[in-house]
Amino acid sequence: MSEQLTVLAVPGLPEIKAGDDLAALIADAALAGPGLLDGDILVVTSKIVSKAEDRVIRSDRESAIDAETVRVVARRGPTRISQTRHGLVLAAAGVDESNTAPGTVVLLPLDPDASAARLRKAVSERSGVRLGVIVTDTMGRPWRAGQTDTAIGAAGVLPLRDHRGQADTFGNVLEVTMAAVADEIAAAADLIKQKTTQIPVVVVRGLAGLVTDASGPGATALIRPAAEDMFRLGAADVVTARRTVREFTAAPVPADAVSRAIAAAITAPAPHHSQPWRFAVLESQSARTALLDDMLAAWRADLAADGFTPEQVARRVRRGDVLRRAPLIIVPCLVTDAAHAYPDDRRNAAERTMFIVSMGAAVENLLVALAVEGIGSCWVSSTLFCREAAASALRLPAAWEPMGAIGVGYPAAPPAQRPPRDPQEFTLRR
Repeated sequence: MSEQLTVLAVPGLPEIKAGDDLAALIADAALAGPGLLDGDILVVTSKIVSKAEDRVIRSDRESAIDAETVRVVARRGPTRISQTRHGLVLAAAGVDESNTAPGTVVLLPLDPDASAARLRKAVSERSGVRLGVIVTDTMGRPWRAGQTDTAIGAAGVLPLRDHRGQADTFGNVLEVTMAAVADEIAAAADLIKQKTTQIPVVVVRGLAGLVTDASGPGATALIRPAAEDMFRLGAADVVTARRTVREFTAAPVPADAVSRAIAAAITAPAPHHSQPWRFAVLESQSARTALLDDMLAAWRADLAADGFTPEQVARRVRRGDVLRRAPLIIVPCLVTDAAHAYPDDRRNAAERTMFIVSMGAAVENLLVALAVEGIGSCWVSSTLFCREAAASALRLPAAWEPMGAIGVGYPAAPPAQRPPRDPQEFTLRR
């Protein structure tokens, strides 16, 4: 690979319209301008690809963003960071209303990798040289101010250069280093294209070692798989990430993850500036078995006393089996020593309800925090029906009231999709 990198503008392109032969226009402009050599990489702004492919629609911007969004990652005021059907995460789902007629917006190409492959084939045939093509779009980056161009489509270019297993100058083996060279090329090209120069195409020269005969994996290879994405959950995803999980793997739950979840739980609102939440964490198999066996005996006795048959009792107590399948159990407990005492039952009942509501908020915080860690959970009401047995099995302090139990563990399978719910059906407005 050359030690010299050259980025050359391709001037002279007209305003692109739907149906234009973009490859011919680019090839002719490049040959008339900087020329094309074997191993060159053409970097093309996605907007002119979209215009040529008739991806300009008459629509208001917000409606177009809605249509192009498959997942809202974050929202602040009118600004949305969205995931598109391509898997890209970017502002406004890539919808752009600049450099287009009033009342219209430009959408991303339907398949940027395929667009890059078509351009590469046609320009190579017209020019007679071996090329790579990168299609770019502008993206912001978490934790960094400003935007830069990145590759959303690629053909004939290695998008990633994998250094894993190689040794650095000190002999240390690199374990995670993968250079996103297609993004680096896109950013370098943007120094020449900029946003106001009307130069939507540049030639990058000096990286022939990255140009391949085959189209290659495309820029899709730059999209991190969801399972490997530590930042998968955007602000808009956090609460809905909590799902009830009833089947767990045998993998142990890290104690520090549980501690972080409890730290989130105890940020819940509480009455009278109190701290009414406590959590019994059952890490050992013996503690879990003792609790579940004692609760089972209490449930069976209650149900039998209610007149249920042995078969009916067996069916009802089976609901607690989810806790036996969990590698960890957390029993949230309520402490109401800060409750005010009133001379009438009505106010005393309201006082207790305030503390119970606070307990519910803490439990939800706990479950959401576990979900953010990739840990599943299932809250069941079990201990509420046999508080004395549960408290005895756990040897709880006298003031601690068990408020159900939470099975915790890594999900054995992805949870089923939550059925859609219309918030208006749960809302009364006055």
